Amino acid sequence: MTRRTKIVATLGPASREPDRIRELIDAGADCFRLNFSHGNQDQHTETIERVRAASQTADREVALLGDLPGPKLRIGLIRGDVMELAEDDALTLTVRPEPEIEGEAVPVSWTGLPQAVDEGDEIYLADGTIRLRVRAISGPDVRCVVEQGGTLSSRKGLNLPGSTRGLPATGAADIAWVEFAASHDLDLLAVSFVRTASDLEPVVERLRQLGSEIEVIAKIEKPEALDNAEDIIRAVTGGIMVARGDLGIELPIERVASVQKRLLKLAGRYSVPTITATQMLASMVRSNRPTRAEATDVANAIHDGTDAVMLSEETAVGEHPVEAVKMMAAIARETEKDLPYDHWLWNRAGSVESGEVAETVAQGAVNAAYRLGLAAIVVPSRSGRTARLVSARRPRMPILVLSPDPGTVRRVKLLFGVRSRSEPDLDSLRALLDDCANQAREAGVAKSGDLVGVTAGLPEQKLGTNLFEVHRVP
Repeated sequence: MTRRTKIVATLGPASREPDRIRELIDAGADCFRLNFSHGNQDQHTETIERVRAASQTADREVALLGDLPGPKLRIGLIRGDVMELAEDDALTLTVRPEPEIEGEAVPVSWTGLPQAVDEGDEIYLADGTIRLRVRAISGPDVRCVVEQGGTLSSRKGLNLPGSTRGLPATGAADIAWVEFAASHDLDLLAVSFVRTASDLEPVVERLRQLGSEIEVIAKIEKPEALDNAEDIIRAVTGGIMVARGDLGIELPIERVASVQKRLLKLAGRYSVPTITATQMLASMVRSNRPTRAEATDVANAIHDGTDAVMLSEETAVGEHPVEAVKMMAAIARETEKDLPYDHWLWNRAGSVESGEVAETVAQGAVNAAYRLGLAAIVVPSRSGRTARLVSARRPRMPILVLSPDPGTVRRVKLLFGVRSRSEPDLDSLRALLDDCANQAREAGVAKSGDLVGVTAGLPEQKLGTNLFEVHRVP
């Protein structure tokens, strides 16, 4: 069995050249992340074209995930681009227009900063490496003292743990990126700094208006999201991302591991796909091998039930992007030998609503696959929902998704244990079902004489997944 856990690789200066993209696909990347916080639309358009060309050359579909900037607070341009901050230094953050900034004050683009903090509050800069304490607020200026110093460069992030007063949700800049994603037929769109399910609505509504089938992923990185996690998970169309970078700044860092486990378990209960992200193999930004702790971290996320693991800086700006993907794939393959598949069948995902037909049929299909020794489960699907329900039960055997929709073929690449291929519409459901066994053989998930299971939903009955058959591969 090939690797079941999926790998998301972020593209950036170290990885966006055509030859490198092809190498990343060959190394095992299943999905490429485009970070819209960096780069402009022309640059991302070029990257999208390169990914699709490399995918065609490699004859392997990969998904494209756009990551919206969201209300990510950032500082502006620093004089000289870099400054060193030492403990007990004074530092002023200001929302004044840049021409009015005096001395060594650091500009902040969000004008609501002075109203969002109080004297004594903590402010973190540069992914939490620099800690400030607010000493006074004076009009547009927030005067601070440095409690933990470091190197600060232009455009670095700013975090206000626990404070959301006036913090915008999805703004005009994000909607412009939503429109960009829709115009380029991206497959998934991650919404940053989600706090409540309602934060997803502007993105979902704009996609609906544009007639786009892009699925939305909620990035969980604010404490408020934990209080509303169940509502958010029920509202998403594409899944959640446990974004441990900002989460580890907004929360006491010792809580991050338990929060990760809780979120992955809750998402599993609702058959919602998951990505675990940030600093998974961070040392590989510079080193050609990860630390033992990082390898263990990846394995633990897989044991927790994540569908996918994500590389950020490791592939975007790291010195060893291809090696990072290969290492992630190797860790996943080894970890998957010991996963609790039998336990997951009955305890990971369940029928949340009593009498839920689709959930029950999906669970029955996986159970039958074990009892009958089926070589694979084949899922003809337009939307990918049936594939999600089957994947959530974590069967040992491969899941092959057949779809006439190219977007669905790519999106389900993010689901644990799923392979996919295009299947044109056939004239009848019977012909489609009979063709599944042939497709399983051609895809290499079964051989002649094997039994495969076929599960799908009959659209006219409006029950979701409601069919399961067993076929012998010719």
